[in-house]
Amino acid sequence: MNEKEIQERLSVINTHWSLLRQAHQGTDDAADRARQELMQRYNGAIYRYLLAGVRDPEAAADLSQEFAVRFLEGRFHKADPTRGRFRDYVKTCLFHLVGDYRRRKGKEPRFMPLENNEPVAPAEILPEEDQAFRESWREELLQRVWLALAQLQQTSGQPYYLVLRFRIEHPEIPSHEMAEHLAVPLGKPMTAAGVRQLLHRARERFADLLLEEVRQSLGPSGRDYLEEELADLNLLKYCQNALTRQTPPAEG
Repeated sequence: MNEKEIQERLSVINTHWSLLRQAHQGTDDAADRARQELMQRYNGAIYRYLLAGVRDPEAAADLSQEFAVRFLEGRFHKADPTRGRFRDYVKTCLFHLVGDYRRRKGKEPRFMPLENNEPVAPAEILPEEDQAFRESWREELLQRVWLALAQLQQTSGQPYYLVLRFRIEHPEIPSHEMAEHLAVPLGKPMTAAGVRQLLHRARERFADLLLEEVRQSLGPSGRDYLEEELADLNLLKYCQNALTRQTPPAEG
């Protein structure tokens, strides 16, 4: 299943989840509403994880819907999102869901990497299901940040997305050649120094956006886990400077 097909299916799932949220509205609990929004925001991570587990797009879509229904009905009573990171809560819910699927099917689903999915491997060796979920969550965060960077490029007029994406796709090209390549899409001449400065700013914007995305992904009660979460998802290296810039100096 290629990325275009995944995105098309995610669009359908997102529509279904929106309808489910509307059907379960009526609560005055702000934390519950925040969890519902987070659930819908990261449906891509949930679907990719389930797809990696069952290797069947239809079954993964059905399980995604089942997850949303159980979540909104409060049937994951053993997982308490007020006691930690939202990702841990979702992971626990999905493990229960996969366990039910195993019992129904009478066999163990095999977790295998999706095509074209090459996240940086965590340093430690993890159980394969836990690792599959981390990779799925990490990929979703990065995709959302790239989308946000592209939107920032449109609103600011600064070609952050274009420059950073070009550098990632062509890491071996020196700055002066990069300037020549970018002059065409940018419609103006570029110098090597100008490209380096623009690339530096693009990396800073990417790090800031990633930091904010991870903050949002932690949910209403997980902000204290920010640096731990970045390290756990192998994202800290992208955000270390941004963390330093955003951390107020200690009072002495």
